[in-house]
Amino acid sequence: MNQSFILNQLAEDRENYFHAVAPPIIQTSNFAYPTVDEFKFAIENEKDEHIYTRGNNPTVKMLCQKMAALEGSEDCLMVGSGAAAISNAVISQVNAGEHIVSVKNPYTWANHLMTKILPRFNVQATFVDGTDVENFIKACKPETKLIYLESPNSWTFELQDLGQIAAFAKSRGITTVIDNSYCTALCQRPIDFGIDLVIYSATKYYNGHSDVVAGAICGSKEKITQIFHNEFMTFGNILAPQNAWLMLRSLRTLPIRLKQSSETTLKVLDYLRNSDKIERIWYPFSEENPQIELAKRQMKMPMGMFTIALKNRNISTIKKFCESLQNFLIAVSWGGHESLIMPKCAFVEANDPQVSMLRFYIGLEEASTILEDLDKNLAIL
Repeated sequence: MNQSFILNQLAEDRENYFHAVAPPIIQTSNFAYPTVDEFKFAIENEKDEHIYTRGNNPTVKMLCQKMAALEGSEDCLMVGSGAAAISNAVISQVNAGEHIVSVKNPYTWANHLMTKILPRFNVQATFVDGTDVENFIKACKPETKLIYLESPNSWTFELQDLGQIAAFAKSRGITTVIDNSYCTALCQRPIDFGIDLVIYSATKYYNGHSDVVAGAICGSKEKITQIFHNEFMTFGNILAPQNAWLMLRSLRTLPIRLKQSSETTLKVLDYLRNSDKIERIWYPFSEENPQIELAKRQMKMPMGMFTIALKNRNISTIKKFCESLQNFLIAVSWGGHESLIMPKCAFVEANDPQVSMLRFYIGLEEASTILEDLDKNLAIL
């Protein structure tokens, strides 16, 4: 099944919707049946039928089918945020008294889940440097049931060797979960390396227009069905039909958006490498990245986000630089049409060694516009 077919044809069912080119929004909370027997059948098969939009909805289901096909997984659940995808996936795989091994410094709310919420229910987590597979192996205990990955992470972009970790985990009966939000399935398909569950903040590249918050969980039919009947239905982390429809719209342009962002990013990085204002650049495909060969093996293309460290560590000057840029918004997240900058000084104290770090996301503006903006304002530093 090719990518273009998935994005533009799969699950569209136009003959059921008046042959409309764009799919409809089935904006309903409830579904009715003409007979008791049909009603009973739907209730007994709620994962695939339609009873109540808290569980299943035709517009959301269409999106789930496309996301699963892109990922190369058997099934997918769409949820209301990336944080919801993390919590549903992780909680579904552990019980009281069990143990998680996680890559260190995961996304904020993944870290909060594993350090603040799960310990209340006697689930403990160990955090390791994920650049060495041996660290995962050594950290595992008899009660370890889950390995949590984020490759690359979203600040300094360390990677994990997905194939080796998945093989070890399967030999021990341990479930693997990865946050693949930096990449999307077009760049990296963890299922192909043996990872069990792949989660996304679909708010980012998949939606790509900064107008929807969404999450996705992709995996085997067995695991996704288990999550549906337990955590998903209980926590009520639904994605609304309107938001699913907006994401269906966004998927049409996903490949060209990724291509534009990636190509411009490479041009920006070429420029920044020659600047005497920059102390260091973090990017998976940077020649200075000690994991570049792993990046090339696991990732099919560069992506649009990187971090730099400035030589100038004066916070006032760093703030002035960020605020003077005309084509970068100061904000969290990434993957939308707009370029973003996130200064580390907004999160750390003045004496923190990371104070001069700036995370950039390159959007869909012309490369010349971005480069002119940077060239003009780097002089401030």
